[in-house]
Amino acid sequence: MKRVGFFKCFVSFCKALYLLLKSKIFLQDPQLKGIVTRLYCRQGYYLQMHPDGSLDGTKDDSSNSTLFNLIPVGLRVVAIQGVKTGLYIALNGEGFLYTSELFTPECKFKESVFENYYVIYSSMLYRQQESGRAWFLGLNKEGQVMKGNRVKKTKPAAHFLPKPLEVAMYREPSLHDIGETVPKAGVTPSKSTSASAIMNGGKPVVNKSKTT
Repeated sequence: MKRVGFFKCFVSFCKALYLLLKSKIFLQDPQLKGIVTRLYCRQGYYLQMHPDGSLDGTKDDSSNSTLFNLIPVGLRVVAIQGVKTGLYIALNGEGFLYTSELFTPECKFKESVFENYYVIYSSMLYRQQESGRAWFLGLNKEGQVMKGNRVKKTKPAAHFLPKPLEVAMYREPSLHDIGETVPKAGVTPSKSTSASAIMNGGKPVVNKSKTT
């Protein structure tokens, strides 16, 4: 009888411990409601992120490289993360778009609805010094990414139409300093960000020297 009583107490203790640990894990893991989506540019392309992290546009509306997580990280502020690569889209102080393994302030984009119901994404960190004009995510007529400081919000290059596929729950990304970003092989880092990943000014900037 004593053994039966001990066993029941032990089972009860294990259940209580499990519920306690489960509740702590839940409390320490806040959830953000975002969407898995494709981003259709008014230029006629879907934004896509290749396995190496480079960005451009494609006409293919079924490619997995066009899938992005839009994660809310503030009031009308989002992080844009490639579903397949896990890399974040970022814009540096020179106006170049790149992709980063770490979430930094350069990965934050303000999401605004333009008057034609398209959405525009502007850097939360950088803008024109004299005019104060925002820097935007954009694709040119050839489907290549543009420098953010050359994209105007009134032009089709900056206009995107999210095409949501599903609602998803995300962990809040851990914010890192810009200098913590690890450069990838074959990439020339930006002068203003000490370690950027894939850099684009229409085409990736490739460093010919090999890295180990």
